[in-house]
Amino acid sequence: MPTVSIVYFSGGGHTAAFAEAAATGARSVADTTVNLLRIEGKDIIEGRYKNDAVLATLTASDAIIFGSPTYMAGPSGQFKTFADATGGIWFQQLWKDKLAAGFTVSAGASGDKLNTLEYFFLLSQQHGMVWIGTGVLPYATGAINRFSFSSGAAGQANQEPPDEMPNADDKGTAEHLGRRVATAAARWGKA
Repeated sequence: MPTVSIVYFSGGGHTAAFAEAAATGARSVADTTVNLLRIEGKDIIEGRYKNDAVLATLTASDAIIFGSPTYMAGPSGQFKTFADATGGIWFQQLWKDKLAAGFTVSAGASGDKLNTLEYFFLLSQQHGMVWIGTGVLPYATGAINRFSFSSGAAGQANQEPPDEMPNADDKGTAEHLGRRVATAAARWGKA
């Protein structure tokens, strides 16, 4: 029974809506346990992320999906403080061979989302993880992957309410990614 954990920061609720969509996709795979782990401001103390329970949950997971809005051409500062806090995990190689994926939301159609996805990819590679991309052609299934990202799921939202944007197509991309990661985790666990 695979465990997929989604660790994310959301400033205005849009990335949280994307995380929920990814969780829906992961839960659609039989016998998958899904953890939604939001990076909270209260866990950042004097510029350092401190939440041992979240880090322990991630370490016990089979797959980790990273999520953050794209702010100023990269992941949020809050996500970066979380990533920096994984240094001890990296040193012990506790996430080695876990599956990894990522998603991001920004106001622009491109909005330098690729840089955020690349950041997640590089973080996963430093940890020795195995990266899972979307695995779907642009617009191959309905309107999912409308921004043509192979490396992860991307959505668009500005100041609209989170229940309106990211739109259903973008949330469908996140749901697809969550399902793909959970399916891979189930298969990976049997190897």
